[in-house]
Amino acid sequence: MSTTSLTIFILAHMWLLMATTSMAQFVIDTSGEPVEDDEEYFIRPAITGNGGGATLVTGNAPCPLNVGLGNAELAHGLPVVLVPFSHHDDDEVRLNRDLRIAFVASSSCAQSTQWLLGEKDATSGRRLIITGTDSAFGAPGNFFRIVQTQTIGVYNIQWCPTEVCSTCKFECGTVGVIRQNGKIQLALDGGALPIVFQKE
Repeated sequence: MSTTSLTIFILAHMWLLMATTSMAQFVIDTSGEPVEDDEEYFIRPAITGNGGGATLVTGNAPCPLNVGLGNAELAHGLPVVLVPFSHHDDDEVRLNRDLRIAFVASSSCAQSTQWLLGEKDATSGRRLIITGTDSAFGAPGNFFRIVQTQTIGVYNIQWCPTEVCSTCKFECGTVGVIRQNGKIQLALDGGALPIVFQKE
C-alpha cells in the first residue's frame, strides 16, 4: 500500500470515528435524523403496551393538567418542542443536557404547557409530571434531560437539572408511568419509560 493510500485510509477512518462520536451526543428521531430545538415532535413509548403518545391529562383536580400518555396505542398525542437551557451554534438537541419540554397546545387551565415536576402524589408517593411554570429562582422544576438507553434512538427522560443549578442537591429521578383512575400519567421513578421522538 502506498503512502498516499495509507494516508487516505487513515483520514477516512478518523473522519468516520469523528462523525460517529459527534452523532452520539445528539438525540435522534425515528427517521434517524437529529432532533432540532425549533421543530415539533411526538414523544411516544418505544415499547407497545404502554399507551399512546404524550398528551395532557386531568389529575385529581381539573387544574393543573398533568402530563400523561393517550390510552389508545395508536394515538400520536400532542406535539412538543424542546428548548435547551444552554444554546449551541447548532439546533440539534444534545443528550444529557438540561432542557424544557412544552406541548404545542393551549391549556384549558390558562397556564403554560411546559412540563413541570409536581409534588408527590398522595396515593402513590411518586412525583407527578404536571404542566405550568416553576416560580422558584432558576426554575429547576421545568428542566428535564434526555438520556440514551442501551438501544440507539430510544431514550429515557430524567429530572436532574444540574446545569440549571450545579450546587443544588436534587432528588433526581427517571420518568415512568403511573396508572390511576383509567389514566396513564407520567411520574418519576417506579420503572423508566423508554421513549422515541417522532417528527410530525
